[in-house]
Amino acid sequence: MGFNLFSAKGVPLEQQRFTWRDMVGKPISKLDDDAFTRARVILMNGIEQESIRFQHFAARANRALRVPLARVRRTEQHQATMVNWLLGPDHSPLEITLGYEQVAIEVTAAVAQQEPDPYLAQNYRFGMLEDFDHLYRYSALLDRVEGKDANNILQSYTDIMPGRPTVFEHRAPQDDVRDPYDRKTAAPITKLNALTIVAVEFQVHEYYMNIGPQFADPVARQLYAEIASIEEQHVTQYESMLDPEEGWLEQWLLHEASEVYNYYSCMQQETNPRVKAIWERFLDYELGQFHYVADLFKQYEKSDPMEVFPGDLPEPISFASQRDFVRRTLLQEADLRTNGTQFVPMDKESQASIDYRSYINSEGSPSETVAAGYIWTPGTELNRKVAIAA
Repeated sequence: MGFNLFSAKGVPLEQQRFTWRDMVGKPISKLDDDAFTRARVILMNGIEQESIRFQHFAARANRALRVPLARVRRTEQHQATMVNWLLGPDHSPLEITLGYEQVAIEVTAAVAQQEPDPYLAQNYRFGMLEDFDHLYRYSALLDRVEGKDANNILQSYTDIMPGRPTVFEHRAPQDDVRDPYDRKTAAPITKLNALTIVAVEFQVHEYYMNIGPQFADPVARQLYAEIASIEEQHVTQYESMLDPEEGWLEQWLLHEASEVYNYYSCMQQETNPRVKAIWERFLDYELGQFHYVADLFKQYEKSDPMEVFPGDLPEPISFASQRDFVRRTLLQEADLRTNGTQFVPMDKESQASIDYRSYINSEGSPSETVAAGYIWTPGTELNRKVAIAA
């Protein structure tokens, strides 16, 4: 495709600078911008937060890398700020929640279709169906708490209907751990896919854990608690796909490659010129960071970084409605369950998960309560009641 990480140099790290006015610009519009502009903003904040989180963990375990990590991490912090501050106050916390779930569905669906490893592709499809159901539950909550139609946010790209019911998603911890890819044989896109979806799901989990307690409605509070628990399960299953034999510098180099790849994907498809300019700028910044880390890899590992990542970027992630794929997967795989690291029919599910789910739901299920009798149609419950009365 003509884009190579090693031949494109980007902006050197020492030239990557910000001011507060630069970082905190005009936010996107909830209604006027395309929903995938918001999706890209949410995705890239998650990617940046994953990079910052990883670099903090790496610094705790590597004395010699602490200063280089701090230098790169400061730029990542300011990039994350500039990206996340694109979300404006016209979004309510519940509307941001719908945006998070739309990203989890559409990006994971796109990744599942480009993943060459059948087992890992199955893992993405499995999690996607659960996020699909979360969107349905939160759409019901938005209708009933704020009287809003979720489709104002989703813009008809994503269906609002049940997936694998959230009440059945609760599993014993051992049934959320997956087999990892092999760092020596995995395709470059496999490594990028895994890091991308780990970032997406960790961001969702953190957001729900922070925003959930701020609701006054008791069902809303319980729903965020329930789905945050599933998102922790998702982080567990996706991060376990990463090869634990990857060294710290190898992981860091892959994180930088993932950031370049995702910014490149966003830049290629962005429709808002102002936001596209940000993606272009940060693509250049990430290229500079990639080369900085590649030099560290050569210095400390005494190896060629092209042994970790060959350089040529795969085809970009497709930011488009994956409706047909999601519907097809829902029809074929909604009844799948897990037993250890394997996906199995419902009647082969782990007894440990059945027992865990039975107890945690023994006093009721918030996800079932919030969506009782809810079927999405254009408008809101209030509009439908008025129409019926007339």
